[in-house]
Amino acid sequence: MGTLYLVRHGQASFGADDYDQLSELGQRQSRRLGEYWRERGMQFDAVITGTLKRHRQTWEGIAEGLGLVRDDVLPWPGLNEYDADAVIATIHPEKLQKPDSPEMYRHHFRLLRDGLGAWMQGRTAPVGMPSYVDFLAGVTTALDHVRGKHHGARVLVVSSGGPISTAVGHVLGTSPETTIELNLRIRNTAVTEFAFTPKRHMLVTYNTLPHLDEPAYEDWVTYA
Repeated sequence: MGTLYLVRHGQASFGADDYDQLSELGQRQSRRLGEYWRERGMQFDAVITGTLKRHRQTWEGIAEGLGLVRDDVLPWPGLNEYDADAVIATIHPEKLQKPDSPEMYRHHFRLLRDGLGAWMQGRTAPVGMPSYVDFLAGVTTALDHVRGKHHGARVLVVSSGGPISTAVGHVLGTSPETTIELNLRIRNTAVTEFAFTPKRHMLVTYNTLPHLDEPAYEDWVTYA
């Protein structure tokens, strides 16, 4: 039996012109996860990442913390995140202001929740995005690859909240509404663990932060 670890990227630049860039805290979160694993002798037989900058930067931080240099990382576009702005635009065509208050953040995520539901149900087609059926296929083919190529191995995937929650929802057979709630609760550099055989994946843990489970890291816990 193998083990698959799925890690959400570190804190990105929510509200900035370029969200797809780790913040300074996001870089520290990523390095800390690698340090935590190095302290416990963790090694990976294979590493797969989405192709967004924040995915690569998160892996680089983890690798730095682990004390590793490896170039055999497999890029997997199907593990890339959906475009939140495009999702929201399908139900709220007016351009949103950059959120700068708790109420504006709540408003943003209310719209995102509604937009995701419409997309997943096939009622909308966000510009520049695949259908939800194709998005799901991008995630499930990655799971299939892990089962088919890495039986008995320890595999690391670095991705985003959408693909990770989609993987969990697929494995557990949850409703779209539950998958959305999983998505909106996942934290930066959170670790989700699957055990797997050639036939199936089994959820072991979801959205854990063992590397930040000390008072010194209490203010390192973020969601965006």
